[in-house]
Amino acid sequence: MPTPLTMEWRLITNGEETRVQEDSDLFEIRFDGYKLFPIDETVEVVRKPGSNQKGVAKIVKLVFENQQTICRYQLLSLHSVN
Repeated sequence: MPTPLTMEWRLITNGEETRVQEDSDLFEIRFDGYKLFPIDETVEVVRKPGSNQKGVAKIVKLVFENQQTICRYQLLSLHSVN
């Protein structure tokens, strides 16, 4: 059975991101399935599909395991705290 893989150019968080360290702008989010993001490139961060841009991030690490993608990213700029 083939495993689906999608290429993503936006990071849609749905509010499920967690901060890796309290004093850093490093976050981690888990997605069901396998999603490929450009590493060390900036991507748009949005809260929900179709919503306005929340910020800009750089993907620093991707891990694929157990039918999940673990994405670690550094938030470079934040447009709004809401």
